[in-house]
Amino acid sequence: MRYAYALTTALLLGGVAGSVALQQPLGAQTPQNTPGAMAAAAPRGAPMSFADLAARLQPAVVNISTTQRVQVSQGGNNPFAGTPFADLFGGGDATPGRPVTRQAQSLGSGFIISADGYIVTNNHVVAPGRQGAVVETITVTLPDRREYKARLIGRDLASDLAVLKIEANNLPFVRWGDSERARVGDWVLAIGNPFGLGGTVTTGIVSALHRNTGQGGAYDRYIQTDASINMGNSGGPMFDLNGNVIGVNTAIFSPSGGNVGIGFAIPAEQAQPVIQALMRGGRVRRGYLGVQIQQITPDIAESLGLERNRGELIASVEPDGAAARAGIRQGDVVVSVGGTPVSPDATLSYLVSNSPIGSRVPIELIRDGRRQTVTVVVGERPPEEQLAQRLGGDNDDFGTDDDGTSQRQASTASLGLAVQPLTPGIARQVGVPATTRGVVIGAVDPSSDAATKGLQRGDVISSANGRPVATAEELRAAVAEANRAGRSSVLLLVQRGNNPARYIGLRIKNG
Repeated sequence: MRYAYALTTALLLGGVAGSVALQQPLGAQTPQNTPGAMAAAAPRGAPMSFADLAARLQPAVVNISTTQRVQVSQGGNNPFAGTPFADLFGGGDATPGRPVTRQAQSLGSGFIISADGYIVTNNHVVAPGRQGAVVETITVTLPDRREYKARLIGRDLASDLAVLKIEANNLPFVRWGDSERARVGDWVLAIGNPFGLGGTVTTGIVSALHRNTGQGGAYDRYIQTDASINMGNSGGPMFDLNGNVIGVNTAIFSPSGGNVGIGFAIPAEQAQPVIQALMRGGRVRRGYLGVQIQQITPDIAESLGLERNRGELIASVEPDGAAARAGIRQGDVVVSVGGTPVSPDATLSYLVSNSPIGSRVPIELIRDGRRQTVTVVVGERPPEEQLAQRLGGDNDDFGTDDDGTSQRQASTASLGLAVQPLTPGIARQVGVPATTRGVVIGAVDPSSDAATKGLQRGDVISSANGRPVATAEELRAAVAEANRAGRSSVLLLVQRGNNPARYIGLRIKNG
């Protein structure tokens, strides 16, 4: 996934409930897209031209740019350091290894939602571009080239939305539409500032609704469109043919960084309540279970003996969280929340995040092949920065196999793995928490399914088919039990460094 102004990242978790309509005071300026004004502009059927529609809407779409201050380290590779020519290569007062301050910029789009200057955009358009950077100024440029310094009223990392304010009156503005009425095949317009070129109009259709991109979270639920969206379109509006905003253009899928006909917009039904909360100066409150979630792959479904790929798998449970208090365990498969089935269109994150905090919600799950229902008192999602700290950092350096002995042993194992008990000393070497129990992988057969799934030396296997394993014999016993049950896969819980443990379904080798 690439953000539409060239930031490569994963989309974030979160969700909100409810919707509050914008109310304009009596005597306020008429919106650009009032029904009367749009009657003549909005085409019906296959339009011959979008010109009238674009002319009505473009004045409310703005360019947003930031200036940022960022410290970068001097690499010590300036051959002219200490000479009059040093300024041509990074600054004459810089010494090798000493941080220096640089200026950076970002570009994106936004749209005005009130005559007094409230503007919607993406958070990543106005956020620091790298760790340690500081945004110094935010500039909003209108289509008529008027420029204003903007204040950041509020931002929400999980939804990637932000609200700005400029000091002006009688501005052209647009209103929200009803994204829930959008249908696949409907015409849409995207207006923004791709590559900083200025106001650009592109058209297309709604390609898909409730699109789950696999990034996880309550906001992984987009309107997909083939209207051209490129770097710089981030934060711009997606309009229906009535001129109403039904989405906020946010991301593109692109191997090359340019438009390939797959763009994503946050639906208005999700964006509008977030914007309302930010405009009131508040923060967005979301429901929270306190679990890490995995999608169920066909191999995992087969290893669990599920009839079909359904629900979502609980990879870990936070102690003392809402899920732990309700009795949800690692390895449970959640199949419904409040009577709504968990599906790609309605993920567990989405359903829980949109549940009122403090409400009692029945959750149906499968444990050891049996269905049961628990009641959860929904908690409140912590700030995104706090959640990020809980996840810990990557630790991919697990060492190498000095000789071929372990690899040859792995090639004879039914899983293509050579393992040994995890000792405190090995736990320190591979970087897993001291409380971790299991077996550590010494080598992986490169021709095995384990290698295909990315397992590597230093990974720790804590359980197999839901049962703890502390020796190679216990792991082999779990594989044998799966064979006797007629299953061709075994479900492993794997820990890598300080990262959250993950379930992986591995194919069992025959013979």
